[in-house]
Amino acid sequence: QLQLVESGGGLVQPGGSLRLSCAASGFTLGYYAIGWFRQAPGKEREGVSCISSSGGSTNYEDSAKGRFTIWRDNAKNTVYLQMNSLKPEDTGVYYCAADRGAPQLLRLCPSSTKYDYWGQGTQVTVSS
Repeated sequence: QLQLVESGGGLVQPGGSLRLSCAASGFTLGYYAIGWFRQAPGKEREGVSCISSSGGSTNYEDSAKGRFTIWRDNAKNTVYLQMNSLKPEDTGVYYCAADRGAPQLLRLCPSSTKYDYWGQGTQVTVSS
């Protein structure tokens, strides 16, 4: 069965950190670019960051720049998102998604419609 599984979410105070993981099973993650998205209650899903299949190219949305870091370990079939200096507005369900057709140079993160597989999401809550 082909699936992506996110983990690492939880409740954290403002200014705290979390590391999310996106693990693939049933397929080789190294062939896919990976995007991280989030959806806050009552809001549309938005992109956060993305990384090329090789890991050589990354991109961050403005909300994540300087605070979040994405990287991957293809040997472990896993992509990570380190989130520092978390703010209440970072609260939401975080999803990872895999895109087989993305270029190696990611000038922009692929549109959400481009992704082939999606995980079920992990809840991140930033609150005091």
